[in-house]
Parts: sequence; C-alpha cells; structure tokens
Amino acid sequence: MPEQPIIRTTEGLVRGRWESRRGPEQRPEQQREEQRERPWERQQGQPGGRELAAFRGIRYARPPVGALRFAAPVEPEPWDGVREATAFGPVVPQSGPMPAEAPTASEDTDWLTLNVCTPDPGAAGLPVLVWLHGGGFMSGTSGDPLYDPTALATAGLVVVSVNYRVGAEGFALLEGAPANRALLDQIAALHWVRRNIARFGGDPAQVTVAGQSAGAGAVAALLTMDRARGLFRRAVAHSVPGTHCTPALAAEVTAELAKLLGTAPTAAALAEVHPWRLASAVTELGAALPQHLARWGRLALCGIATVPVVDGAVLPSSPWSALTDGVDLLVGHTRDEFRLFGVLSGRHGDFTAEEARLALELFAPPPGGPDAYRAAFPGATPSELLEVVDSDALFRVPSLRLAEANAAAGGTSHLFELALPAPALGGVFGACHGLDVPLAFGSLDSPTARHFLGDPPPAEAVRVSAELRRAWVGFATTGDPGWPAYDPEGQLTRVLDARSQTVRYPEQTSRRIWAGHPLTAYDLH
Repeated sequence: MPEQPIIRTTEGLVRGRWESRRGPEQRPEQQREEQRERPWERQQGQPGGRELAAFRGIRYARPPVGALRFAAPVEPEPWDGVREATAFGPVVPQSGPMPAEAPTASEDTDWLTLNVCTPDPGAAGLPVLVWLHGGGFMSGTSGDPLYDPTALATAGLVVVSVNYRVGAEGFALLEGAPANRALLDQIAALHWVRRNIARFGGDPAQVTVAGQSAGAGAVAALLTMDRARGLFRRAVAHSVPGTHCTPALAAEVTAELAKLLGTAPTAAALAEVHPWRLASAVTELGAALPQHLARWGRLALCGIATVPVVDGAVLPSSPWSALTDGVDLLVGHTRDEFRLFGVLSGRHGDFTAEEARLALELFAPPPGGPDAYRAAFPGATPSELLEVVDSDALFRVPSLRLAEANAAAGGTSHLFELALPAPALGGVFGACHGLDVPLAFGSLDSPTARHFLGDPPPAEAVRVSAELRRAWVGFATTGDPGWPAYDPEGQLTRVLDARSQTVRYPEQTSRRIWAGHPLTAYDLH
C-alpha cells in the first residue's frame, strides 16, 4: 500500500491521504460528462496515477478563544513532527433556524482551519480555487458534502475550502474588537494559501476566490478591501447578497443581543459567554427580528441579525460603490432566488397582501419602486410580487450590480443566470437559491443535491452541471468561462438551462425598475 502524502507547510508537516478521483456512487452519465470535459488525465506521479491528495483540518490561524476571543486572526504557531490532516476541522458556532448541534465543552475549538484537495502535490503551477461557504453569515461549514472538491480537482484545480467565524463571533460589532472578523479570517486563509499552496502543486499567482450567498458577499467585500489586494487574481460570486449594515444599526443589534444574555455589549463582557450560548442567542434574536421592524427595517425583514458592517476600516464601503480596481469576475444568480425560502418556510404561494406591501415598501427602490413593481406585474398575486422583489433586492440586483461595477472599474465580468428548475416536489423550487452549488461542484450525489434534483438526477441537470463546472475550471485557469464578457451595452448573459444560450440579460423588467438607484447599506429607520 502506498504511503500517504506528507507536505511541509510553513508551520510544520501535515499528512493527508490519497483518495479516488471518482467516488463509487458517481452515475455513469456523470462519468461520461467528466471524461469529455477533463482537460488532462495524469497517468503517473501519485500512486496509481489516478488519485487525489486530500488534506483536511489544517490550521491557518490560532483558535479564536480565550485571550484571542473576538480578536483578529493570529498566525498559527509552528509544530514539531507530523500532524494528521485527514479529518475536517470542528464546526464553528452556528446560528439560525437549523443550526448545528452544539458540541460538549470538551470539544475542539480549533475552528480556523482549511482543507486542500490537489490532483498532484508534485506538480507546479496548477490553478487554485479558494471556496468560501454560504450560510446567511451565521452558519455553514467547509466539510459539507455539497462542497465535495473531487470533480473540480479531477479537472485540474487545487481546491481550498475554508472555515471562518460566523454569527456574532464573526460579524457582531463589539466595542474593543475589530469589525468583520469573518472577513479578516478569510484574508488570513488567503495569506496561508499565498505562503503554502505551491507545496500542494498550486500557483500562488493563479488564485481564484469563490463563494455563494454569504460566501459571495464575502467575495464582493474582499474585492474592495486593501488588505486583500494581491491575494487573489480572479473571483467567482454566485447569488451575491445585498445585506450590509451601518455601524449605527449594528450597534443596536449588539445591544439587543447583550440584553438577551444579561450582559454588556462589549467584547470583554461577551467573551465571558460560552461561544455556543452566544450563537444560540443570535438564533433567538433572529426569531424576534419582526419585533424590531419599525426600527431596523430591511435587516429585520431579511431575517439575519449579524451581517457585514460597513465600518469604514475593515470594510470601507459597500462593494457596489467602492470597487475601484477590477478583476476577472464570474458572477451570477438563479432565476427564482427567493423561492427556496418560501418553500422551506411553508409559505410559498401563501404570502398575504400586507406582507407583499411591506416587502415592496422596504425592498423596492424608493420612491416609486413599489408602484413600478405593481405596474410591471399587473396580474401577480401577493406571493408572486413578494418573491420577485425579494429575489431582486436580496440577490439578483446585487449580483448584476457587482458585474457592472467590476466592468466600470476596468475588470472583465462574465454574467450568468441559472434557469434550470429543480424537479423535486413537482418543480415547486424552480431555479431556486443554492441550486447552482451542487451543479458547480458536481456533487450531485450529496444529500442536498438529491433533495432538489432527485436520485438519480435528470440528464438536463447532469449536462448543466458539466457546463458550469467547465466554466469554473476554464475561468480559474484562463479567465474565460466559455461565453462573452458582460458590458452595459450588450449585457450578454449565459442562461444555464436544458438548452443553455447566451442572450441579453434576461431580467430586464427588474433591471429597469432599479436603474439609477444605488444599493445602500441597511440602516436604522
């Protein structure tokens, strides 16, 4: 049996393991698609010539507990000997409607870890993809089977996935602590990649940072941050959220959070609260957000209490106004973004006229946005109006605007919309938020993908998955996903569907409604 791979990082030796390029559960039609798309198939080097080297749970910063609670990330200390890197790092404290179960007090708090999957650790100059998971800025983990890197690594990418602080640990604005600690974690991970990725076969000058939903929000923020400059060359952002808030609003959220816990809204006071208890308080506050609607407005309606703060220091401004140096950018959204949340809450098709009125009042661009939506969709039900304005305000318009801002800053933007509907439950999900993730990773056998796509997935989903994965690999390698760049005149957009095509941006009605209206940070009313 061949020896497991060992690599010397700048901090010490790590031992991973060889893993099969194609898992045993992969469908024959998926194998055929990947054989057609794979740009190369190395036949020598690693044992057997057909395996990937996977390293998991590598520390990129010290555990943010004790004296380092709510601090900016600190580089890990060197170690002697060989550290095993075969298991994902521990899940960071989670919040939200379905948070991960809190571990016991004896569980590991080594939360700031990353994973590397490489097709050939002995290679030189392979393109690198650094993945930032989503989860509404309050949950998520890099070890989710949805983010299985096997197909992307098989196609020639070195794939890095990152755990970072979420919820209050990562985003609460605290007196005595830096803002947006989650973004600082991600920058620390990118520094680790810069120092070490060549040892895994990757090219530190060919790094693409990628994310979906909250992860895409992080990517958008990183594009504007001076301290992230030079750490990546390209960016992929799926379903960019429009959720940022002002310091004034963030301070009130922290005060309310501290009130729930019976303590002061400072880093010193909240450091005395167990991290998982703090995470559960964020969940409690999220459930109570409707009570704060009159004061917190859009933040209360979106249902997420802890989001990136435009603090002027870590995050200087909202990405759509602060992007001054363009990059190669692949950005897009799904057609029916908000549908997921309506279905999962049991409210799809059942929102009231009052709920639609409130969504239009808070999310449509002022002053005439609500009337513009009603005029543009005259036969729409309240649920249909709510879905379209929420899809636009939360994801579709921010994604479009990021493409436009990057192009205006001298970068090259490639835009897409996923229009292929999920077949589950009679197609009720549509082309919903998150459906693009298993398609891009090729993780069609993951539990989440099966929930949306069925088992086995339809042939159309397999084909779109192959196309989107080719786009990622081509973009990370050359900056070209396989369709023309977006510009304000042509507005060329790749619509991914059973028969994909490149057309003028398809959501023209929404684009016209939002024309001339800037995207602003959420603020107090």
